[in-house]
Amino acid sequence: MSFLSADTPSLLQLRELLSSPRQCVIVTHYNPDGDAMGSSLGLMNALQALGHRAQVVFPNTPASFLHWMPGYGSAITADTHPEQAKNLVCSAEVLFCLDFNKPDRVGLLEESLRAAPFRVLVDHHQRPDTFARITFSDTTSCATCQMVYDILVALKAEEHIDREVATCLYTGVMTDSGSFRYSSTTPHTLRVAAALMEKGAVPDHVFSAVMDDNSEQRLKLLGFTLAERMTVHPQFGTAVIVLEQKDLDRFQFAPGDTEGFVNYGLSIRGVRLAAFFVERPDRVKISLRSKGALPVDQFLSAHFDGGGHANAAGGQSTSPLPDVVARFMELLPAFIAEHPA
Repeated sequence: MSFLSADTPSLLQLRELLSSPRQCVIVTHYNPDGDAMGSSLGLMNALQALGHRAQVVFPNTPASFLHWMPGYGSAITADTHPEQAKNLVCSAEVLFCLDFNKPDRVGLLEESLRAAPFRVLVDHHQRPDTFARITFSDTTSCATCQMVYDILVALKAEEHIDREVATCLYTGVMTDSGSFRYSSTTPHTLRVAAALMEKGAVPDHVFSAVMDDNSEQRLKLLGFTLAERMTVHPQFGTAVIVLEQKDLDRFQFAPGDTEGFVNYGLSIRGVRLAAFFVERPDRVKISLRSKGALPVDQFLSAHFDGGGHANAAGGQSTSPLPDVVARFMELLPAFIAEHPA
């Protein structure tokens, strides 16, 4: 069932806030994924239908396989138009912050976000910061898109969920639920997906647009990664993938090319933790996925400036790649011992 009720204080505040036309800006996290883009573009389209001025600002250009989403053409990206993006964010009458729990997740837009006069947070990650005037937080929701759908229904704006809004929201629900296979998928998730289909979302079209848009170089990078850069540690039930910058350069890496690579490690029989380390020019990015009661969000929060969900989280480090991997392997035995299968 929906995380909202008719008398939820945050809903009452938002209903009052949107009772007259507003200048709304929507921002999401750096390196936006399907849920970040789907919730942002879906909400933008719905707000415009409700009579508000709404603009999406992305901290950086999303991966190319998500550019097809309805409304993307009108979005502003801060890496290509930094001053325009910053001005839009800090001058917004209402700033919607979607799919992130801390201000520093928006990259170079953080200062502008903190300067915005009225912030509304909609997010499903653990332990959100208290930086918004209105907060919608539901860590049991499989996706922020699911929350946006629930909010629109609670606002009695369901009639404004047209094909474009439905397609955006369905994309986020599908991608963040792992095509409805993760444990975060609930009966309510499937009811939301069905309702979005009735509004015009076409599942096979969405899946194909997101999942079947590989470049030749991405598939070659995937093959190389699994064959040459993955090691399995059976004693810990862990698979580790490490990609250096030179590996990315060899296969003409483009943003989004390593999306989902970490999940291949978790699909190995006997593996309950998959770790993916990728070297970038200014830092090492870390992705962890787990099965069962193995809280990778807590692990990354404690050791690698990260967070997310209990079974899917991300972190980072400015230390050299070999040091980061060595530190992870040093911490791994105790982490696994604390959370036996």
